[in-house]
Amino acid sequence: MNKNMELNLEQDVVEQLKGYKRLVARKKWIEKQPVGSGVTVSSVYEDDKLQELHRQLRSMPSYMYLNKREQQMEQAAHSHLTSYPTGTKAQMKEVKQAALHAQSAAPEDEKLLRELSRKIEKVIEARAGAAAEGYEGVINRVSELQDLERQLKAIDQAMEALQSCFPEYERLLRLRYIEGRPAEFVASELGIVDRTFRRWRQKASLELVRFLSE
Repeated sequence: MNKNMELNLEQDVVEQLKGYKRLVARKKWIEKQPVGSGVTVSSVYEDDKLQELHRQLRSMPSYMYLNKREQQMEQAAHSHLTSYPTGTKAQMKEVKQAALHAQSAAPEDEKLLRELSRKIEKVIEARAGAAAEGYEGVINRVSELQDLERQLKAIDQAMEALQSCFPEYERLLRLRYIEGRPAEFVASELGIVDRTFRRWRQKASLELVRFLSE
């Protein structure tokens, strides 16, 4: 790895860590946003995450709880979906794409898939109430919340892994970039001189890059 690449990677890590608190603040703000009828984005998201649990718990055959039309929609979905994602936005996207692909080859399936898409929309609207931004706006906020959680989780896991191997490196990066403490303060806290601080900072950044890329 050449010097320029190392510097670029170090800078990328620094920017991610500097932005950590902003990600946390944005996540908290989105969670509290109202979407209608006293419901918040956080409530909708929790409902969304429960879908996977419901799927795992629902072990009986679908014909025992779906009517004939719903069974036809299920069959159409199984015929055309290439994946079965969790999360409302991902489900909507997958179903709509499947409907487009089925439009010419299987018109009846396309009709069933569009009906399934409308049912998903109604579920969102029922959760959110009469939200002025509509279900698309709710989906976008839930999607952003999911993205923020993924980013934060990646950083948290990488920092945890770094802490288990090099606790002094993890503490250096956390104090300097997440907490925003001055370099002199961090060096004093770690009991090291400035030259050692600079050497550790570079090594810590590169180690964190490895954990983030795994």
